[in-house]
Amino acid sequence: QVQLVESGGGLVQAGGSLRLSCAASGRTSSGYAMGWFRQAPGNEREFVTVITWSGGNTYYADSVKCRFTSSRDNAKNTVYLQMNSLKPEDTAVYYCAAGVDLVYVLRRENVYWGQGTQVTVSS
Repeated sequence: QVQLVESGGGLVQAGGSLRLSCAASGRTSSGYAMGWFRQAPGNEREFVTVITWSGGNTYYADSVKCRFTSSRDNAKNTVYLQMNSLKPEDTAVYYCAAGVDLVYVLRRENVYWGQGTQVTVSS
């Protein structure tokens, strides 16, 4: 069992930056791939990014490429999402997910979820 706790959300103006954190606890020694997803009101949850256990590979949704950067510190069991050049359309609840492989994260199969953190970008 893995527990995930997101933090770092808030209100920011368009063009600003935020850094989200996702701290993992529990059975974290298994080498999980970690992902970020987001869900805006009335919309389905959508993929943002995924990073492998080693951090050597990251993949991003086209909508956030070149603006968002995912990284991780395995010694701290924490994954980060640096969000720059934020747009109003980035407003959503951001969720962290952990899976044994990035494919599982991408497919949202057998993954652990955090409770989410709200990001609001004002125009």
